[in-house]
Amino acid sequence: MLLQACLKHGETCRVYKALTSDQKSYQKTAGMALKLMCVVALQMLFIKESMSQLSVCGQAKLNTRIVGGQDAPPGFWPWQVSLQTSAHFCGGSLINNQWVLTAAHCFPSGSASGVTVVLGLQSLQGSNPNNVPRSITTLIVHPSYNSVTSDNDIALLQLSSPVTFNSYITPVCLASTGSTFYSGVNTWVTGWGNIGSGVSLPSPQTLQEVQLPIVGNRRCKCSYGASDITDNMVCAGLLEGGKDSCQGDSGGPLVIKQNGRWIQAGIVSFGIGCAEPNFPGVYSRVSKYQTWINAQITSNQPGFINFTTTGTDSDLSVSCPGVPPIVITTTTTATPTAVVCGRAFLNSHVFNGSSGVTAGQWPWMASLQKDGRHVCGGTLVSLDSVLSNADCFSR
Repeated sequence: MLLQACLKHGETCRVYKALTSDQKSYQKTAGMALKLMCVVALQMLFIKESMSQLSVCGQAKLNTRIVGGQDAPPGFWPWQVSLQTSAHFCGGSLINNQWVLTAAHCFPSGSASGVTVVLGLQSLQGSNPNNVPRSITTLIVHPSYNSVTSDNDIALLQLSSPVTFNSYITPVCLASTGSTFYSGVNTWVTGWGNIGSGVSLPSPQTLQEVQLPIVGNRRCKCSYGASDITDNMVCAGLLEGGKDSCQGDSGGPLVIKQNGRWIQAGIVSFGIGCAEPNFPGVYSRVSKYQTWINAQITSNQPGFINFTTTGTDSDLSVSCPGVPPIVITTTTTATPTAVVCGRAFLNSHVFNGSSGVTAGQWPWMASLQKDGRHVCGGTLVSLDSVLSNADCFSR
């Protein structure tokens, strides 16, 4: 069921992209229902840390290559899971053999009781020879999750028992801290959500896939409001509309392929409607949570990969009311001149006591004179400056 609540800044409404039949329970915790969030991935892959899952994560052996999307072939997205009670209500992603990453807003009551995680699933209806169900033993919602702002919309699910990896069940790699996602980088989002606002996925409800470009946070703030998009979020979608994640996709992964690995950059979180022009989908930025995820999963940790986009991010030039232009300050460093000070070429002596000096022994010494008479001494410190005592000029 699509839950909407009008925003304070206008007629439009932003909604979570979860499906639920318990509207009162959902709204009690969610407050103003929020939109859907996914995060992105990127370019130039550098492997680091988290060795335990790096050997297997992000490899979809059957994948050689939503709203406005298409049916995904079996095994193309082997980390995709379906969260179900009596029916599918949210997505998620397998990140090791016993943990799933999803959105916090999928569990407004704070309980995962009665929820089944289904892995290896292709269609919500009909035969699924590769599906593996698991119950949930532990639900961990991020302690700073805010149901009103959708900030930190991330949660972890521990499965009742480990799963065995195969071509249809494989963990995804996760974007590590410091990963960057520039505007225009292409990502993929997957799920069994609606194919339009209020339009359910038709039978047999096959897993959908859609390719979406990253939309920079500055441009995204211009659409939603500067305070609504935080650094913990990433946006993706077409500004002209037509392609997006939708209700039922919540918690699912936003991924990108680099050097043969699929890396999850975002978690479907919220948006205004589905595929509306100028309102890209909003996703939880996975790279912001590496420390938190590793603190919860202390053994057999997920595989984290650092990726970055090359070139210049066009989002840096975006400005609008509430999002002022970035002021770029350049510092010019003067070329240092050759060091000539302190050298007395005619002075090779060490004196004991006072004595007369010969010409050139102290070449920086200056005489300040008035009416032809010596008044004070001074020191040459540059080509046109002499250092002396202020008292010399009070006489």
